[in-house]
Amino acid sequence: MTQTSDETEFLQTLVTVDTARQRLGRALFLDVRHQLSDPDWGKNTYREGHVPGALFVHLDRDLASEPTGRNGRHPLPAREDFLARLAAWGVDERRQIIIYDQGDGKFAARLWWMLRKWLGFGNAAVLNGGYAAWTQAGHAVATGDAVGAMATAATPVPATADEAGRAIVVMAEVRANINARRFQVVDARAASRFRGDVEPVDPVAGHIPGAVNRPFADNLDDNGLFKRPEVLRREWLQLLADRDAAAVVHQCGSGVTACHNLLAMEHAGLTGSRVYPGSWSEWCSDPENPVAVDPGE
Repeated sequence: MTQTSDETEFLQTLVTVDTARQRLGRALFLDVRHQLSDPDWGKNTYREGHVPGALFVHLDRDLASEPTGRNGRHPLPAREDFLARLAAWGVDERRQIIIYDQGDGKFAARLWWMLRKWLGFGNAAVLNGGYAAWTQAGHAVATGDAVGAMATAATPVPATADEAGRAIVVMAEVRANINARRFQVVDARAASRFRGDVEPVDPVAGHIPGAVNRPFADNLDDNGLFKRPEVLRREWLQLLADRDAAAVVHQCGSGVTACHNLLAMEHAGLTGSRVYPGSWSEWCSDPENPVAVDPGE
């Protein structure tokens, strides 16, 4: 595992609030709080209080490109554009990166996946319990805007072609897999959406044929923290039966909470799964793609 300049190992999945507090002033904190129903909520809430020195990152404007109606609701940004943003934030391989959202990790996991798996940075972790856990622990907060406060002359390391190829699958691969069954698709949406009982966001209800359901919230305990690695491992192995972790592809509504499931697997030592970034919002935009509503389909 890569080491920092002070010879401590980089944290790569989850970090506790107490460990995070010990790294104030050395780690780069990124705040990804967001509400789908109110895109300005995250920045407004950040100004009211955030981890000292943290920079605000917007899900729609920083971690996604413009949706066209056919590429999903949160399509990945161009790699070159995102690398430029990372440079402006001060992201490089020499500093621990700690990412947080309001609490459950569903937005923080998206940025974590983009850094760790899509780009290949080995020094990013998610704050377990997010900002809620930070404030509940009584740790210091700052107010106002801190944009640029932690930025340095950074040298982002571009991803290799191999790293990018292992991170994602595209819609054509998912379509071909319906018959080939080379990988297991895991849907992170709520069970009611997976079954097609309701669809509050996208125009079509249902799921990708052959997918199994693992709502991302099932990765959390009653306190809103990620379950212990051994618990997550047991639950995921039961869901996947004899499937290897490398033969798993995660999806959700728009490629956000899918990353939460991948993070949970990685924290449990089940490495090598991938993400379908377009997810259900891209899949259901193509009328030629089949739709299942029976959980067994």
